[in-house]
Amino acid sequence: MAATSSGLLLIDKPPAHTSHDVVARTRRLAGTRKVGHAGTLDPMATGLLILGIGSSTRLLTYVVGCDKEYSATIRLGQSSSTDDAEGELSAPAEPASIAAIDDGAITREIAALTGEIEQIPSTVSAIKVDGKRAYARARAGETVELKSRTVTISNFQLEGVHRSMGNIDIDVRVACSSGTYIRALARDIGSSLGVGGHLTHLRRARIGPFTVADASELDGLVVADSIIAPAHVARTLFPVAILDDERARALGHGQRIDPRDLPLVDGPIAALTEQDRLIGLVELRDGVVRSLVNFPDDEHGIR
Repeated sequence: MAATSSGLLLIDKPPAHTSHDVVARTRRLAGTRKVGHAGTLDPMATGLLILGIGSSTRLLTYVVGCDKEYSATIRLGQSSSTDDAEGELSAPAEPASIAAIDDGAITREIAALTGEIEQIPSTVSAIKVDGKRAYARARAGETVELKSRTVTISNFQLEGVHRSMGNIDIDVRVACSSGTYIRALARDIGSSLGVGGHLTHLRRARIGPFTVADASELDGLVVADSIIAPAHVARTLFPVAILDDERARALGHGQRIDPRDLPLVDGPIAALTEQDRLIGLVELRDGVVRSLVNFPDDEHGIR
């Protein structure tokens, strides 16, 4: 099978699949082992997973740090060893304690977790502790204590409240900075209300400018039909400089180039040829163009 050209794929991950499962299938479909992803989703979660193929895996570094948006359901009334429905659940809270929680109390807890907050990640996370993943230590029976980190919840919207005798399910939409754990939000709301809480549903709707509405289903995926060319991705993520042939050749060979007509911005700039091929990412510092990463000229996107 011929390898598919470089580019990004937007996949709508189905439930009961790990992110690695999706990568492994895409490697077979694309005919290359050079496939990576920009941020995992738990097996129970669905939604947007961004994959890089070929040299475009170099772009994933810039996608990982983008803000994200999720829809989720939080169940109040029981905590979980993993902060989601896949863990060992605690004993149910007393019905009277559940009944005492009104919508106003839920709204106040959501407001308290909006903005810049300190969050302790879930114990069952991929964060490394002394070189070993936290989830691996937790599953081995070790006590794992993770440090809090600053994250930003730019929008935390309550979209529905569903009550039963034993619990309260709340539907929420969360827009947040990279590194935020939605499971930890569920845990902290339940803890603050004194009844425990865990996540029962999670769907990632957006990563930066990319949305799940534009994603392809994994079943029936045809990589060549869905791949997004590096130049298109770069235009979406960065300011753009169009280089003439002489400067394009020089940059491709690692030489310094004239900064004329480059946008005066901080951070990466996508350098494109006049034929709309991504040469590389550069930055302008003190009037000097510095190369951040180059892309080979033998890998052309498909659209």
